[in-house]
Amino acid sequence: MSVTEPAGTAPAAESVTVACEPRPAPGAAPPRTPLRARAAAELVGTAALVAIVVGSGIQATRLTQDVGLQLLANSTATVLGLGVLIALLGPVSGAHFNPAVTLAEWWTARRGGAGADARELAVYVPAQVAGAVAGAILADAMFGEPLVRWSTHDRSAGNLLLGEVVATAGLILLIFGLARTDRLRFAPVAVASYIGAAYWFTSSTSFANPAVTVGRAFTDTFAGIAPASVPAFVGVQLVGAVVGLALVAVIFVRPRARV
Repeated sequence: MSVTEPAGTAPAAESVTVACEPRPAPGAAPPRTPLRARAAAELVGTAALVAIVVGSGIQATRLTQDVGLQLLANSTATVLGLGVLIALLGPVSGAHFNPAVTLAEWWTARRGGAGADARELAVYVPAQVAGAVAGAILADAMFGEPLVRWSTHDRSAGNLLLGEVVATAGLILLIFGLARTDRLRFAPVAVASYIGAAYWFTSSTSFANPAVTVGRAFTDTFAGIAPASVPAFVGVQLVGAVVGLALVAVIFVRPRARV
C-alpha cells in the first residue's frame, strides 16, 4: 500500500533520486540507505498499518453497533494513518508495506527496469509479514483482547475474491502509473485515498495486501479474516498484481524516442 519520495528532490519512482542519477522504479530506496534500515522501515511501517486497521476496528465496534459507522471509522483511520506512514517512511524504504508491490517492482526490474533485486525481495517480504503479525498482536494488546486468537470471520465467497482482484489491480495501477508519469510526490495522498475509497467500492473492503491479510488472521475482531480464507485471498491478490502491471503496460506506454 505505498510509495513516496523525500522533499527537496526531483520526483522519482517511489523513492529518491538526484538529477544526475538514473531514476529508480517504484519502491526503490536510496543507495545510501542500508538494507537493514529499509527492512526495519518495512517491518515497522507494516506493523503500524495493521495496528491502525485492527485497532480502529476494535474501537469502532466498542463505540457503536452500526456496521456502517464502524466501517466509516475503520476506513477513515486507515486513510489518515496510511498517508502519514507513506510520507514518513517512503524516503527510507519506498514504503511498500505490501509484498504485492515488492513483487511487482522486482518483476519490472527483471525486465530491464530499475527497482528491487532478488536480495531486497528476500528481505522485504519476510519483514512485511512479520510486521503485519506484530501489528495485529499489538492492537489486540492495546485493547485488552487475547494477544492471538484466530479469526472466525469467513471471507471465502467468490464475490469477495473478485473484489480483492479489483482492489489489488487498482493499487498496482495507481502506484506504477504515478511512477511512470513522475508524480510519486502525490503518493501519500493518492494511495491512502484509493485505499479509503476501495474500502467502500469493493465487496472485500480492500485488503489488497498479502502481508496484511496474514496479519489480520491473528485477531478475531472486526478486521479479522479466518485462516482458512487467507490462501485464496493471497492468491487473488497476486492475480490482481499481475492484472495491474498489465494495465500499466497498456495505458502508460513509454513515448518512442524521435530519430
